[in-house]
Amino acid sequence: HGTGTTLGDPIEAQALINTYGQERENDRPLYLGSIKSNIGHTQAAAGVAGVIKMVQAMQHGVLPPTLHVDQPSPQIDWTAGAVELLTKTREWPENGRPRRAAVSSFGISGTNAHVILEEGAQEAFRDGGTTAGAQASGSAYAPWVLSGKEEATLMAQAAKLAAYVAEHSEEPLFDIGLSLATTRSAFEHRAVLVHRSLEEQLAGLQALASGERAAGVIRGTVSPGKLAFLFTGQGSQRLGMGRDLHAAFPAFATAFDTVADSLDKHLTTPLRTVIWDSEDSTLLDRTEYTQPALFAIEVALFRL
Repeated sequence: HGTGTTLGDPIEAQALINTYGQERENDRPLYLGSIKSNIGHTQAAAGVAGVIKMVQAMQHGVLPPTLHVDQPSPQIDWTAGAVELLTKTREWPENGRPRRAAVSSFGISGTNAHVILEEGAQEAFRDGGTTAGAQASGSAYAPWVLSGKEEATLMAQAAKLAAYVAEHSEEPLFDIGLSLATTRSAFEHRAVLVHRSLEEQLAGLQALASGERAAGVIRGTVSPGKLAFLFTGQGSQRLGMGRDLHAAFPAFATAFDTVADSLDKHLTTPLRTVIWDSEDSTLLDRTEYTQPALFAIEVALFRL
């Protein structure tokens, strides 16, 4: 996860050292890295960003470095196991075993996820074999997606496709799925059929066309979403933040002043003084000022 904190990083690093860093050869350490050095802390997307990074690393056979690190954190006991921070690019060569990587993502209030990724067999994906290889093995599911502007239209679409499939049983399962996903519009009423064989998909289509429930058939509707803004918590505050924006943009200044005037009634020192004119640089790092200050800045940024 690697947010660069003196509290969280040692706890996580020690857990990884205890779990993965023991009984390893010295020349085969567990390598640690964090994508936050590239894109910052994306909060809800931090985990999936790490997954994308490691999938790319496996694909290219490279262990990418963590940027801007001169020396590992002294808060962590790096001698407690065979663990090493990735501070430079390393090759990730094949050694007869699948490449594996673990990705951590920690959310609000201690929510955490840890997933282990393992590279798949390459043979099925060479020489254009994505369709034939997976279909011949019988081990992969082929999602088929359908949609319509109305429920009746969706059912009619399922009936039409079912008739086609019944007459063209030689059509590859995955080719139909690819065409449905990439060449057709996506309307409000939707369904996805997930099965291993053409026969099962046909049965699912027939059930969908008749309005019946069936295993492997999921239905739902979508509607226009609403826009939401997530205001971050402590950690991004700094003295002088927002001063230039306040001077340059009336929309920012109006919003900031409105929020500050409301919050100042509950504070010993006015927000403007704490953020822009305080001689005590530690004042802004006190929670009673940090949270209101960030809230005022973020509301003003939103308005701007």
